[in-house]
Amino acid sequence: MSKNPDIYLLYEYMEKLPFTVRFKVQLDANIDASMLSEAAQEAIGRFPYFSVQVGLDEGQNYTLTHNDRPIAVLPDKDERLVLGSAAVNGHLFAITYRDDCIWFNFSHSICGATGGLFWLKTTLYQYMLKKYGKLTPPKDLKLPGTPVSEGELAYPDAEQLPKDEPLIRYNGGDSNLAIGRSLAYLLNPFVKDNYYYQIEIPAKEFMSYATKIDGSPNTVLAAMMLKVDARLFKEKKGTHLSARIAADYRKDIGAEDSYRDLVRFIHIRYEWAMKDEPIEKLNRRARGAIIQQNQPELGCERFVKIENNHRGIDAQPDLKSKKSFALKNSSFRSDPRDNYTISYVGKTDWGEMDQHILGLYTITDGDLMLEVNTVGDKFFITFQLFDKNRKPLDLFCEVLKGENIPYKVSERLTRYLPKIELPK
Repeated sequence: MSKNPDIYLLYEYMEKLPFTVRFKVQLDANIDASMLSEAAQEAIGRFPYFSVQVGLDEGQNYTLTHNDRPIAVLPDKDERLVLGSAAVNGHLFAITYRDDCIWFNFSHSICGATGGLFWLKTTLYQYMLKKYGKLTPPKDLKLPGTPVSEGELAYPDAEQLPKDEPLIRYNGGDSNLAIGRSLAYLLNPFVKDNYYYQIEIPAKEFMSYATKIDGSPNTVLAAMMLKVDARLFKEKKGTHLSARIAADYRKDIGAEDSYRDLVRFIHIRYEWAMKDEPIEKLNRRARGAIIQQNQPELGCERFVKIENNHRGIDAQPDLKSKKSFALKNSSFRSDPRDNYTISYVGKTDWGEMDQHILGLYTITDGDLMLEVNTVGDKFFITFQLFDKNRKPLDLFCEVLKGENIPYKVSERLTRYLPKIELPK
């Protein structure tokens, strides 16, 4: 393929589903704007693949060209930032701050959480050097001045990947129980923002609980949210409850160090009859589904499917047709429908930065979606909802209480996911 693979999700951009991400980092002191701006400029230079702006070529294909203007570092406001606009110097990455918090805003088209953390860590480390003095860095830190590795840029040739069949295919099937919530959000022209809650859980207690039932953060949370959904939705004949867990498949295709978003979903089918089972048993069901679906053949298959979609977009004659094709053939929209999503980037090395980080929350699209991070001795969960009804959160907290897991929960917060300004 001749096109940059980082452009294709832009064709699926919609006002209410912008495919953007915000990392929110709370530190132990108010932000020094001057230091943060200096750190941001130092850090973005290490990531030429993020220092880009969107254009439109003669064939009406989106393009990404180098952007040498400063990355925007702005006071955070209760409104949606517009990436790609003049206000952020045309960048698809921008930083905002308020009090003791920094928000790292970026387009999901270029990278997901893994790649975004490359940028976040470097920026934060440069800032902390100025603010606090010398700190032991994370082992995987990409320091300014160090070369970009081949692994970071890795993007395999789909034609060269194995075409072997997996040993087994997991047949979960669509669950449409939550579709009404999604449609209410998408069809209501007055809904401009959606919401989230911050949940903080001590890592020692949570992992001790998970270890006792032979679970992982993903499987335990999937089991707990099943309890929530079983009370949230009305049981109907012929329906089932289902979870999805985000799974990184970069290793399957030989691109394990790539900054790009190479994620697919593990689907877990739960029947209504399982709703009263203990968390331990529901956790085992989740583990079984993961074992069946974590096959490298499925990662290769996913990548080939996405590349075929990209070729289909390229073949369309104009921008309108490209957008239409992208929406109709979206890998995300063609996935099985599930009731809720768990997304955990895994244990992350922060070096000595963790002593200054009070919270780290990933804010994304999605309803009944839990984004999970760990820093130091805490898990930080972003519990995301489309509406202001906090019943799902309250039910989740009841499950935590029932399992004797301590937690703290914030007030309701607005996501303010960035929009993107694209050429027409």
